[in-house]
Amino acid sequence: SKTCSHLRIPFLPPFSEGCFPWSKQRSESYCSSVFMFVDFVWCFCKKKKKFIPTVLTQITGGAGFVGSHLTDKLMMDGHEVTVVDNFFTGRKRNVEHWIGHENFELINHDVVEPLYIEVDQIYHLASPASPPNYMYNPIKTLKTNTIGTLNMLGLAKRVGARLLLASTSEVYGDPEVHPQNEDYWGHVNPIGPRACYDEGKRVAETMCYAYMKQEGVEVRVARIFNTFGPRMHMNDGRVVSNFILQALQGEPLTVYGPGTQTRAFQYVSDLVNGLVALMNSNVSSPVNLGNPEEHTILEFAQLIKKLVGSGSEIQFLSEAQDDPQKRKPDIRKAKLLLGWEPVVPLEEGLNKAIHYFRKELEYQANNQYIPKPKPARMKKGRTRHN
Repeated sequence: SKTCSHLRIPFLPPFSEGCFPWSKQRSESYCSSVFMFVDFVWCFCKKKKKFIPTVLTQITGGAGFVGSHLTDKLMMDGHEVTVVDNFFTGRKRNVEHWIGHENFELINHDVVEPLYIEVDQIYHLASPASPPNYMYNPIKTLKTNTIGTLNMLGLAKRVGARLLLASTSEVYGDPEVHPQNEDYWGHVNPIGPRACYDEGKRVAETMCYAYMKQEGVEVRVARIFNTFGPRMHMNDGRVVSNFILQALQGEPLTVYGPGTQTRAFQYVSDLVNGLVALMNSNVSSPVNLGNPEEHTILEFAQLIKKLVGSGSEIQFLSEAQDDPQKRKPDIRKAKLLLGWEPVVPLEEGLNKAIHYFRKELEYQANNQYIPKPKPARMKKGRTRHN
């Protein structure tokens, strides 16, 4: 029965007299031949892994920064991947190298509308994640994180799929606990400029556990901390992309407030490995995925200046609203239950990101467009970085 289930072949019952409309001897011979064939195929599959039936995987937001790297990982692992994206922040360029592959499909679709396909696993990453993008249309951000999540949970319920929600460290808000562990309930302004994203993700988590308790849907929740790497939008307003772009263009590196706010940055490949490990685990409660190596924003600006070899000055601007003052994940749970922790050193990851940004600047110059960092929304009070 194990062999049959792995090959998705209906289980053949033990032979008993009368189970075939011919002689017992002939029936025994038939059964023996079938099981010999199944055993042969199973042994062959173990040696040639690509012949083992693949997992049908859907990635919402799969043409975005993190989603496209996850697509690469799962395609290389032999999954049949369906990327669902409305290209609000995602780009076809990020996944175009898979177009035409027999195991890849790209669907231009907004998750706010229901989707009817057959899948085994759903990685629900759809949502703008940088402050300028999610503040640009806060109602759309809320719809994506609420109605979109409901639609994906409904799909998971219909087809019996497992769903992983890409949640965020922003559910902790401006934390009063440091470092932040998964038991902390957070400190969030429900009506501030970041609330459309922060509260959208919080209610998305609530929806996941409501579906798990009421409908038996298998869910996984990843609380993702600051992540960087190739395929980031250069003008998305995040601190990594802003600093690298400004340093490469010889412009002042803009720091909002005194620069004493702290962040912990992980490279995108580490995050992708964590997401896959969580999806394939038995851990249904939220798990932090981030790098516990903490740096101030000012230290980070100085490091990027050094790595780029830039003579840019550091410019201090007025503080912005509702910026978390400290951000550092407690990843003991991920280490213990997933066997996961970041492995890419910060400087190594930054050098890869800088190389990518140089290439992007060349590409944009050839297309007569040079992106500019987006400013933060400023208000007297506290700073905002991401």
